Amino acid sequence: MKKLLYFLFHRSVLVALSLLTQVAVLVLMIVIFSESFTQFYWACIFISFLAAIGIVSSRSDPAYKIVWLVLILPFPVFGGLIYTLFGGSRHPRWLRRAMEGIHARMLENMKCDFKADTLVAVGEDAASQARYLERNAYCPVYANTRTDYFPIGEEYYARLLSELKLAKRYIFLEYFIVQEGVMWNSILEVLEDKAKQGLDVRVMYDDMGCMFTLPKNYKETLENKGIKCCVFNRFVPVMSPLLNNRDHRKLCVIDGTVAFTGGVNLADEYINARERYGHWKDSGVMVEGDAAWSMAVMFLTMWDYCQGKEEDYAAFKPVRVPVLGASGHVQPYTDSPLDNEAVAQTVYLNMICKAERYIYITTPYLILDATTSTALCNAAKSGVDVRIITPGMPDKKSVYQVTRAHYPPLLEAGVRIYEYTPGFIHAKNFLVDDQFATVGTVNLDFRSLFLHFENGVWMCNTSCIHDIKEDFLQTQQKSEKVSLRKSRKLNILVQFYRSILRLFAPLM
Repeated sequence: MKKLLYFLFHRSVLVALSLLTQVAVLVLMIVIFSESFTQFYWACIFISFLAAIGIVSSRSDPAYKIVWLVLILPFPVFGGLIYTLFGGSRHPRWLRRAMEGIHARMLENMKCDFKADTLVAVGEDAASQARYLERNAYCPVYANTRTDYFPIGEEYYARLLSELKLAKRYIFLEYFIVQEGVMWNSILEVLEDKAKQGLDVRVMYDDMGCMFTLPKNYKETLENKGIKCCVFNRFVPVMSPLLNNRDHRKLCVIDGTVAFTGGVNLADEYINARERYGHWKDSGVMVEGDAAWSMAVMFLTMWDYCQGKEEDYAAFKPVRVPVLGASGHVQPYTDSPLDNEAVAQTVYLNMICKAERYIYITTPYLILDATTSTALCNAAKSGVDVRIITPGMPDKKSVYQVTRAHYPPLLEAGVRIYEYTPGFIHAKNFLVDDQFATVGTVNLDFRSLFLHFENGVWMCNTSCIHDIKEDFLQTQQKSEKVSLRKSRKLNILVQFYRSILRLFAPLM
């Protein structure tokens, strides 16, 4: 009975009922009024027509346009209204102003570090990538930065915990998912101890990401322990485009000199303390040195955006960062869905298009937009060794099927695809020619590339690039190669099912 009551009164159930009620009321009103008032019916048709025109003329990906047109044109009476309420990418003016404020704060605090042109000595490919991120994401490129790569969540967690214990001034945590268990409880113990010592300890988590993992009032629980807390984009059960924009970033910044990111959230399955989909294969990177300050500013701008405040960032900047003698260049970057710049997608496309020898990719989801798919196919057709590792066990069955639906065109072009047979691979890594790599939170799907707040670290000639390559090759040995014949050998029902899923992939 307790479990039943918990389920019935869980926030997710109440939210779902509220949204379904709104949809039902909307449909009922449309049916009633369309039967009673010709004017109302034609008004709905006009709204759908305007929505279709807006979709076609928008900057959205073609696949995103197609799926909404497919939904609107057969159902013009309510299709346009649904798109207006839920599918549009036009956000309120106040929200756009707030996002412009983030960009302004990033530029104000980061422009003194802009030095992309110094990478010309390394090569124009490196310099042009660095210039793009400085000019469009306001994220500088740094030398004097050491990078350590973690090929598995357990190693990431162990190092994260040890570095947290060394914090002297502040700790910033921003994660999509936080869940009580072995991992989070041990981290929380350190955070609570550091807060008692007088450090500025802050935690930010996404409300939807933690809907099933944390109690509704967990913010108050943390604040009672002396930890400042912010919940990103509180889930309000009202149909709105804002529901799509989640904080998928994963950042830990310590004193502005050490920072972590990657695919690892703060929950036990990410360190295999809890098994859900076989062995969980993830990755992360630790940045130590000058580049960590950039990640501190990323956190602070998002914190101020959520809190409606403006802090003096200079108070958080490290007084002195020791000379580390590290090789290569490091450029942390962030991506926002509230502007018209697909930063993460452009980073990936630049790496694909400039590859000469090989491209190695690990991703949990392979739900490609047309531009990225074409770029990968063209690279393979040009003789570049393109390899992609995806999960052998799904975390979401429908997404797994749509991932497999994207295999045939890539395989036909010569791309080699492998499925990680021990379980689920959650790492989001790109590696090109032993020279460039990126590790971060960005999946190869529509949500990560166009709808979520994301972040990553682009690296050029850093020592850990060798480690990323070794990890890829070892993971490939544990994976099964996908054949074109096998991907085509499907019964007609499965083919039809995957075709439908692929059509609606931009909404998944």
